[in-house]
Amino acid sequence: LPSCALPQVAALERQIFDFLGYQWAPILANFLHIMAVILGIFGTVQYRSRYLMMYAVWLVLWVGWNAFIICFYLEVGRLSQDRDFIMTFNTSLHRSWWMENGPGCLVTPVLNSNLAPEDHHVITVSGCLLDYQYIEVVSSATQIFLALFGFVYACYVSKVFLEEEDSFDFIGGFDSYGYQAPQKTSHLQLQPLYT
Repeated sequence: LPSCALPQVAALERQIFDFLGYQWAPILANFLHIMAVILGIFGTVQYRSRYLMMYAVWLVLWVGWNAFIICFYLEVGRLSQDRDFIMTFNTSLHRSWWMENGPGCLVTPVLNSNLAPEDHHVITVSGCLLDYQYIEVVSSATQIFLALFGFVYACYVSKVFLEEEDSFDFIGGFDSYGYQAPQKTSHLQLQPLYT
């Protein structure tokens, strides 16, 4: 079970930073992932192969989601962070928390800017040791790695559980010779009594 704790901790860490950045789509996906990890742990502890199979199916979707996040932050294809607010469901102009709070970042407000929408301010970010896009990409790549490990684990353990269910012997009832009732010995047979 210690290997189950690492995906849970990684998902919780990611959930915290997505909450700080008001990234609603990742918050929802992270919540579903945390629930799926809990189901996977429950399936392992309770020997339930169905829960493990559901967990494995979720991990396939999770890998797809994280691949999308990588493509989004690297602006692959037609994706653009400047015009697409997919991560906030188009409800706000918020960006990743790491944009302003990354390692070494210096945030400077731009005063009297006409570019700022109502109730917002424009900032410049400089001096970052690692741009926020790459922090998000590394986070998603880590999630993909953990999901691939979890997928192999879930498939293997589920297969073991299914084999154990198929080979379980109910009081000698599934042997290859069929069930045979125990024979009575002669001293246990009832004898008629004559008076």
